[in-house]
Amino acid sequence: MNTAVLFICMFLFMAIGIPVAISLGLASLLTIAFFSQDSIASMSIKLFETSEHYTLMAIPFFVLAGNLMSTGGVAKRMVRFAIAAVGHLRGGLAIASILACMLFAAVSGSSPATVVAIGSIVIAGMVRNGYTKEFAAGVICNAGTLGILIPPSIVMVVYAAVTEVSVGRMFMAGVVPGIMLGLMLMIAVWWRAGKLQITPPAKASASEVFRAFRESMWGLALLVIIMGGIYGGVFTPTEAAAVSAVYALVVAVWVYRDLRIRDLPEVFLESAKTTVMIMFIVANALLFAHVLTTERIPQAIAEQILAVGMSPWMFLLVVNIILLIAGNFMEPTGIILILAPILFPIATQLGIDPIHLGVIMVVNMEIGMVTPPVGLNLFVTSGVTGMNLVQVTKAALPWLMVLLVFLVLVTYIPAISLALPNAMFGAQT
Repeated sequence: MNTAVLFICMFLFMAIGIPVAISLGLASLLTIAFFSQDSIASMSIKLFETSEHYTLMAIPFFVLAGNLMSTGGVAKRMVRFAIAAVGHLRGGLAIASILACMLFAAVSGSSPATVVAIGSIVIAGMVRNGYTKEFAAGVICNAGTLGILIPPSIVMVVYAAVTEVSVGRMFMAGVVPGIMLGLMLMIAVWWRAGKLQITPPAKASASEVFRAFRESMWGLALLVIIMGGIYGGVFTPTEAAAVSAVYALVVAVWVYRDLRIRDLPEVFLESAKTTVMIMFIVANALLFAHVLTTERIPQAIAEQILAVGMSPWMFLLVVNIILLIAGNFMEPTGIILILAPILFPIATQLGIDPIHLGVIMVVNMEIGMVTPPVGLNLFVTSGVTGMNLVQVTKAALPWLMVLLVFLVLVTYIPAISLALPNAMFGAQT
């Protein structure tokens, strides 16, 4: 009864246009107030616990670091380095765009920011060099999704906070899949470019590649500082986020000098708005998770799945279907916060590694970013290119097939996600 009330209220509120965060909190409040033995006071305590969650403190710092890097000229320097490195290949400018997306994803942690920063620079250049606007838009729209897979990823931080797994393991688990997806997109571009008969630019000399690398080095060093600091034991992921924000500020204002002191209040304000939005969703979603736990809803679902004899591969297939459908209607953070508390206990009982489950969820969220009607990357790409949403959706569709093939590989080959974190930290028992 309580389960039905909770989910009916949540979906009803969202159906009538109430924001996801409020729908989660209000459904939880009504369920506890009228149908549960739990007390309203417990929700107040849960809200307080949410506000002091140590892992979640990383979010505002990563948001600020990403905004500082996006506002400055880091993206332009990364694009120049990528073109110098691989621009001479067949389809080289498009391949360089994917490489630039991978590099910028490693300092921004955001898919929309990656699309804006890289797309606003390379799409016009690709069109001038003979690529169609549809080709360029489709490539950037899909490559931009790497922003939530390649660490540091805010979505990964949220998953780690909800399921209480290691942020460091989640970050490391995203490295190999992120590189692999980037390479798959590059191969698809190389194959497709063969039919376009576009003459690539001349190969850059070693000195030109080195000069481009040196110019982008300060931005790329942020990834080394974050990952090296975490895995070298110098600081925790939350402390790494704070270090990254300070470093990004120094680079943007005093090293590259693309950002002026008088511009900082606007950057801080935008970062604060984004942080408040994310944390408000997180707080209400953790209330929702609290009700799920109190009413033993995930445990009941797990018992039913085990009773019917569902195997791990069948469960993962169902998970992917649910997440792909949810990705059409909700943004990634909301999906993670609603479904992770339900899926996590079931996966654990079936012997599925929670880090593996986290990467599967993130890849599904990537696909949701480029599927209508609420795929955020579609809207951002539309704004960058001036194309309407239908045109962008058609342009992104061929490259979306690459993401779907990649999802199958990540789902059923756990080593893609787990080999690196297990090698760094040892296998989980």
